[in-house]
Amino acid sequence: MAQVECGEVPRPSSTQHGLVYVALQELATRVSHHNTGKMLADPAGREVMKRVASDENRHYLFYRGLADAAFEIDPSGMMLAVEHEVRTFEMPGTGIIDFSQHAKAIARAGIYDFNIHYEQILMPVVLRHWNIEARTGLTPEAELARDSVIERMERIATAGRRMAARREAVKVPA
Repeated sequence: MAQVECGEVPRPSSTQHGLVYVALQELATRVSHHNTGKMLADPAGREVMKRVASDENRHYLFYRGLADAAFEIDPSGMMLAVEHEVRTFEMPGTGIIDFSQHAKAIARAGIYDFNIHYEQILMPVVLRHWNIEARTGLTPEAELARDSVIERMERIATAGRRMAARREAVKVPA
C-alpha cells in the first residue's frame, strides 16, 4: 500500500529503457510473489499469491514481446537500454520508508535476492531469450554495452552465490 500511495514510478529515458525495465520488473515481481506464496501456511493466502504471480507472468510476457519487437527495429538502442536497466535495476518499493531494510528481510527469507535475480531473471531473459551475446549489427557503443552487461551479470552471479552461502552458513539447524 505504501508503494501505491507514494505513487513513485520509474521514469525511463526512452521507450527502449521502459520496455526493458518492465519486462525485467514484471518477471521479478512474478518470482517474488510466487516465492512469497510458497512460504505461506494459509491455503487461501497461497492461492491469492499464486493468482497474483500468474497475472504478473502475463504482464511479463506482454512486455517481453514488445521488447522482442523493439530489438528487431533497433538492436543497438535496445542493447544500450539493457545495459542501463541491468546496471540500475531496482524492484518497485524504493519509495517505501525503510525499503532497504524490507529488501534485506526479503533476501534473508529467500523470496528475492541477487542469486534469484541472476538465475531467474537475468539469465533466462537477457542471455537466453534476448540472446544478447549473438546479436549482430550493433554500433560500437552497443557492442561495449553488451560486454558491460555480460561482465555485470557475472558480478551479480558471484555476489548472489556469496550471499546465498552466507545465508546458509547462519541458518540454525531445525
